Amino acid sequence: MKIKALSRPVASQQAPGTSVVRQPRNLDPSQHPFERAREYTRALTATKLERMFAAPFLGQMGDGHVDGVYSMAKDPNSLEHFASGSGDGVVKVWDLTSRHEVWNTQAHENIVKGICWTPDQKLLSCASDKTVKLFDPYNSSSETPPLATYLGQGAFTSISHHRSIPSFAVSSSAISIYDLSRPSSTPSQTLHWPTSVDTITSVAFNQTETSILGSTAMDRSVVLYDLRTSSPVTKAVLQFASNAISWNPMEAFNFAVANEDHNAYIFDMRKLDRALNVLKDHVSAVMDVEFSPTGEELVTASYDRTVRLWDRSRGHSRDIYHTKRMQRVFSAKFTPDNKYVLSGSDDGNIRLWRANASDRSGITNARQRAKLEYDQALIQRYSHMPEIRRIRRHRHVPKAVKKAGEIKKEELAAIKRREENIRKHTKKGALPSRRAEREKIILATEQ
Repeated sequence: MKIKALSRPVASQQAPGTSVVRQPRNLDPSQHPFERAREYTRALTATKLERMFAAPFLGQMGDGHVDGVYSMAKDPNSLEHFASGSGDGVVKVWDLTSRHEVWNTQAHENIVKGICWTPDQKLLSCASDKTVKLFDPYNSSSETPPLATYLGQGAFTSISHHRSIPSFAVSSSAISIYDLSRPSSTPSQTLHWPTSVDTITSVAFNQTETSILGSTAMDRSVVLYDLRTSSPVTKAVLQFASNAISWNPMEAFNFAVANEDHNAYIFDMRKLDRALNVLKDHVSAVMDVEFSPTGEELVTASYDRTVRLWDRSRGHSRDIYHTKRMQRVFSAKFTPDNKYVLSGSDDGNIRLWRANASDRSGITNARQRAKLEYDQALIQRYSHMPEIRRIRRHRHVPKAVKKAGEIKKEELAAIKRREENIRKHTKKGALPSRRAEREKIILATEQ
């Protein structure tokens, strides 16, 4: 006598110890017609919900500053602490978790132009009063005098610390390298381009190739230096002056500059005769730029009172942040965990934003994470569809920014039309060949 017993694989049964009922599914495509249509509908719904739940602004840090915030720096050894400097010479250290200040001091008499942290969690600040001061905010009170003071020949404009050794660079009419391990306030090295006498506006150490230093100056130049040879390496002259420079933390050769021509540019230090990308959406000068910790995104702060977030491979911003009370933005930084953005403006406030406007801050379980990942995959798959692309790109912007953008668009179209008319009515070969936009911005390069 033969007995037929039912035998099912373990994968088809409900897992022991769980209350989630397993849903049997037939994956045969013939049983699921209109799969693309259903996926597109889900992607469209997910896109609409993403924009509906977008709420990037989280709040401001404490009571802010009395004067404008012109410099910020995050502690590389902490996820929750960062420092800010204002126009009245006050330096404050903030706690991101509580959004309150944990330390402050009257560091300088004039505007604080730059601040940075040392690897041992000390704080360096430079200002227009020709001094650089070293503080220990975690182990001292507000009235404690600075641990050290370094005097310069001119007003300082920017400061950056080496990743590992006790050395920092500060800029004025030249770049001075100071050694924190030496008691002397005399710089150990002085770097400058031989034919340049203009003020250097910003300086930044490469945190991967730590012997490389980058700077921008008022003479529209971007200069790279090598500390091993104590000399400049190469120089590129742009059409307009740059206000800030930031190195990509993941790709040692790439850096970005914030320019006065309303754009930010990404360069490869090995080939400075052409930009890797042009980031153009701002309608006023870009005051600050920084790469995200992943190196895939950038944040820019602009004189047009907005903060924009960018994908490094795209020429237009993926998001724009603004509030009614936020004035001209002079500084913007990513937090070390890549989840938030900080902005400092001349209304005295430091604002905290989500890096992704529709991200949820609460704890999510496995099913919620799976649903969010599925929605994001669908949005990416159908991002080329007109309706989804339109909804994803749509943003409400301030009236002044929108009007300025329309005027700028008309002016650029007029310039392009004029150039086309000149070429159309000029003898062939009389005009130079067309240059790509990524090449036109470079006026000259020097070695």
